[in-house]
Amino acid sequence: MRTLSKENAIDIVYGCAVVGTGGGGNLKSGLEMIEDCYANGNTIKMADLNELSDDDYVATPYGCGAPRLLGQEQSKKYAGLPQLGYPAPLLAFRTLEEYMGKNFFAVASSELGAESTAEALYIAGNLGIPIMNADAAGRSVPDLQYSTYFVKKKPIYPMAVATDFGETIILKKVVDDYRAEAIARSIAVVSNNMVGITDHPMCGKDYKESAIPDAMSYAMKIGEILRNTRESGGNGLKVASNIAEQMSGKVMFHGLISEAPWEAREGYNYGEIHIAGTGEFLGDEYRIHFKNENIISFLNDKVDVTSPDLICMIDEDGIPINTPNFNEGQELTILALRSPEIWVTEEGLKCFDLNYFGFDIPYRPFK
Repeated sequence: MRTLSKENAIDIVYGCAVVGTGGGGNLKSGLEMIEDCYANGNTIKMADLNELSDDDYVATPYGCGAPRLLGQEQSKKYAGLPQLGYPAPLLAFRTLEEYMGKNFFAVASSELGAESTAEALYIAGNLGIPIMNADAAGRSVPDLQYSTYFVKKKPIYPMAVATDFGETIILKKVVDDYRAEAIARSIAVVSNNMVGITDHPMCGKDYKESAIPDAMSYAMKIGEILRNTRESGGNGLKVASNIAEQMSGKVMFHGLISEAPWEAREGYNYGEIHIAGTGEFLGDEYRIHFKNENIISFLNDKVDVTSPDLICMIDEDGIPINTPNFNEGQELTILALRSPEIWVTEEGLKCFDLNYFGFDIPYRPFK
């Protein structure tokens, strides 16, 4: 079992912000959670799959809702409610432990995202249990059913939902992950667009059959590349180029944002990012569609990158950007990374079907 330094944990969060493809929550909030965790004297440990016994139990905490704009104030209609004071997924995790009468061996990450993974790290540190060096998505995803657990037919219930106001709900059973998504999202809509969830409590045997191994190490490596490049004076394009070179990816585009229309609807952020090319891409146009996460991109109106491959965004300073925090004239480099293997299997592609997002377009690996 490995003890993570604060630098290790921060590298993981930055790496998750890159592979979050625009979603996975706010980078600033994720970094604040790590700082708070270590400032309180906590230690975060990371366990590999071979350290998890078949009879040990793990569960998966995360936030569910639409990422907020940077600096966005809480709605006035929630101003009179009590504030929890710590991440709601921690309350959900404790609530599920209490309901099941079990002390979970470890925290499992639901997706690789700056805030969602930081929440898992924070919970592990505060409870004194490890985070697993694995993940249920290998990227950020817009809906609960986009998980390797779903592909491997592991039940999502019982699940606990908690709000930032201290309210808790136990769902003893749900029809399927689609219903779980609809129920959790509806609670988020009436809870300032965000709730904490803990689900998929399972024994070690089931977890090892369904999780993506070494996912935290993968994110940490990307974070290390980003940090080292920035410390040596590299800009955003250099950060993206170094990640692409070392992680089997490719820089797809570089330019300035011309417009980024979006709207918050039904607990999601929907929108597009339009980028006018500069440098070697001068005269070209790039367009990305997102539903919290980047789903598909087009180069001069021709399909360029399709999910489940990762469409990542790095600003001019080498910082990964999440939706919908865009400014006209902002410089962006678009980086593509390969999808985790499970998503490009027959069963994985049935789950990650672009038709669900309104695109009658088959998946094709980026070139």
